[in-house]
Amino acid sequence: MRDESTIVVLEGDQTGQELLEEGLRVLSPDVTGVELEFIRFDLSLENRRATKNAVVHEAATAIREHGLGLKGATVTPESRDDVGSPNRILREEIGGKVIVRTGRRIPGVSPIGGVHAPISIVRMAVGDAYGATEWREGEGDDEVAFRTERIERKICRAVSEFAFRQAARTGAKVFGGPKYTVSPTYEGMLKEEMDAAATRHPEVPYEPQLIDATFALLLSSTGDPLVIPALNRDGDILSDLVLPLFGSIAGSESLLVAFEDDFEPAAIMAEAAHGTAPSLEGKNVANPMAMILAGAALLSYGSEPAQQAGRAIREACLEAVAAGARTADLGGHLGSSEFTDEVIARVRAKLEVWASL
Repeated sequence: MRDESTIVVLEGDQTGQELLEEGLRVLSPDVTGVELEFIRFDLSLENRRATKNAVVHEAATAIREHGLGLKGATVTPESRDDVGSPNRILREEIGGKVIVRTGRRIPGVSPIGGVHAPISIVRMAVGDAYGATEWREGEGDDEVAFRTERIERKICRAVSEFAFRQAARTGAKVFGGPKYTVSPTYEGMLKEEMDAAATRHPEVPYEPQLIDATFALLLSSTGDPLVIPALNRDGDILSDLVLPLFGSIAGSESLLVAFEDDFEPAAIMAEAAHGTAPSLEGKNVANPMAMILAGAALLSYGSEPAQQAGRAIREACLEAVAAGARTADLGGHLGSSEFTDEVIARVRAKLEVWASL
């Protein structure tokens, strides 16, 4: 990581921006005791249109330079002639190879099907079905649609290696995989790299499964922490299933990771796993937990004091909810800013106690 004292802030739209500001309040040096500089870029739809996406390219360059980025949720316009999604540009220009989303139990929130152990989806950030070349031939009932997809071995290796390192850090089992029996040449490339990573990490439990069996077996593996490596499209769908299994996606952050040659993180962009929720804009009712946890995740890649502050933030969030301090989506009555105030008070208390010990 090039610069652990600077976070590049990518401002968003609607509640995405509102919740980003709540997350930044928690990261303030007077809360964490960690001196951080915040460099801001306005990625609102209005400014992306005004700059013809130049601001997105500038933000990506800054994240590559400094190493850490925190992004608010943004609007992707539907028209193909518009500015499109900033996420695609960011992933490509940052050099992101892996997207990690972790579902975790939120105290007092009932999970679905008894799921309670954390589940991390580690998916390709580029390639596969996204960015594929598509075309059609013929007319009428004889019209045929084609799509040419591609994956790269270096991306497969990054997904596999990160998955096993994540599992080693969290005491989890690497589980699942692509449909390598039906597609041994294409999807089999990821399975080959998973097997190779398993050889490099013999201490990590490894249970490869076909993707359809992975879906089917998720609810019968409710007691085990899992890390699931996946192709881009499979991982996207898996995330949309796994995160709601915990009763809410409020406790889930999303990380985009770029790597050095030794697979140590070179750059990380964190964001909440949810969207902009336009119906909640300006009402101070949206849940800022995922955005706060995204900021905490960045701190875990910093210095020892930063890692300690990140742990304090994570614990403070979950303890606040366990104590009944909740926003409306979790059955509580606190507003966005009130929940953040509660987390800030708990973070300060934790860090003060830890310092005395």
